[in-house]
Amino acid sequence: MGEPYAQTGDEAALPPAAEPAPSRLPHTFRALRHRNFRLFVGGQVISLIGTWLQNVAQSWLVYRLTHSEMLLGTAWFCGQIAVFALGPLGGFAADRFPRRKVVVVTQTLSMLQAFALAALTISGRVQVWHVLALAGVLGAINAFDMPGRQALVIEMTSKEDLINAISLNSAVFNSARVIGPAVAGVLLAVVSEGTLFFFNGLSFLAVIVCLLAMRLPPAVPKPQPPFFRHLAGGFRYAARHSAVRRVLALMGAATLSGMPGLVLMPFFADDIFHQGSRGLGMLMGAMGIGAVVGTLVLAGRTRISGLARIMVYSGLTSGACYLAFAFSPSFYLSLAIMPVIGFSIMRQMASANTTIQTLIPDEYRGRIMALYTMTVVGLGPFGSLAAGALASHFGARVTMASGGVLALASSLVFAWELRREPIA
Repeated sequence: MGEPYAQTGDEAALPPAAEPAPSRLPHTFRALRHRNFRLFVGGQVISLIGTWLQNVAQSWLVYRLTHSEMLLGTAWFCGQIAVFALGPLGGFAADRFPRRKVVVVTQTLSMLQAFALAALTISGRVQVWHVLALAGVLGAINAFDMPGRQALVIEMTSKEDLINAISLNSAVFNSARVIGPAVAGVLLAVVSEGTLFFFNGLSFLAVIVCLLAMRLPPAVPKPQPPFFRHLAGGFRYAARHSAVRRVLALMGAATLSGMPGLVLMPFFADDIFHQGSRGLGMLMGAMGIGAVVGTLVLAGRTRISGLARIMVYSGLTSGACYLAFAFSPSFYLSLAIMPVIGFSIMRQMASANTTIQTLIPDEYRGRIMALYTMTVVGLGPFGSLAAGALASHFGARVTMASGGVLALASSLVFAWELRREPIA
């Protein structure tokens, strides 16, 4: 993958970003004054829409083939377990090698995975085990892609624009969440799931081209510690840093509490509300609208202080909404709840991401962001299996309610710890 790549050793010496051009952009979009970040966002808009097309189509394909809540949970497990198992290696790669090269390689491999899934589905030979196996392959790729992309953001902007860049990146992600599922719901009524997988494969070309067009400072090779000592260094740093530990624990609980809704949404849309794939697209799109609004509001902030309180309030709100959704008697009431869930979840995630990125020195950035990815994505497989198992025994509504209780409890514990030891 190239020569060892060393980031600087303290926060005062972050990777130099290209000098931003003067801009009249509104304050909320100030990170777009950086050319590299503009390229990144442009590629992500197209690629992430394709990713959401595949996510919805894959869930619908598994549901259509099996009508099994347990296998819906298993599909999520296969797609994310590698992020948990291989996350430390992904963080090691992001700190050891040029981050742009890491992301270009992972995006190329993701494109090939999408084309393979499309070929199997369009040819009519797809079986559930094919979907599960290819989901596992994509999870292994994401274990390296996610820490690389998270750590690359600050190289494309600057530390003073970090909170804005992370918020805008989250807004792009959730704009795709709005457009992708809504389009997927419409397309699934007229074309096969395989067509959507093929569109996703094409979409990766946009982000690869934009990554290659960036102008980043050259990597500066320097001697690196042995593999295992370098790998363990990230764990030691997180273990010693109380604020990082607490934020990671909160986000781990948030991931587990949110999995019932994500895994069981096709079941809610079809079996409970009888709205089919169109209803699934509407529910996921409504959630995405709320998430976009939440992250754009956060993008207007310039101060890091107060983000911990946002994490608490957002967790409490999302927990209450999970409970309301669990016992909602109608589709349209549930549809009204989804934007509030999206608003709360993404404000919590963006606040946690920004807090951690501003606390850690750059030499640890890839490895600590790998731990963050392990909590917000890697724990998902365990939550998805638990959601599928609980739903098969107790029903989807009780399972969704259990996620709400966990979100409320973890947010209250985090708030209590903040009173004892505020995050500076």
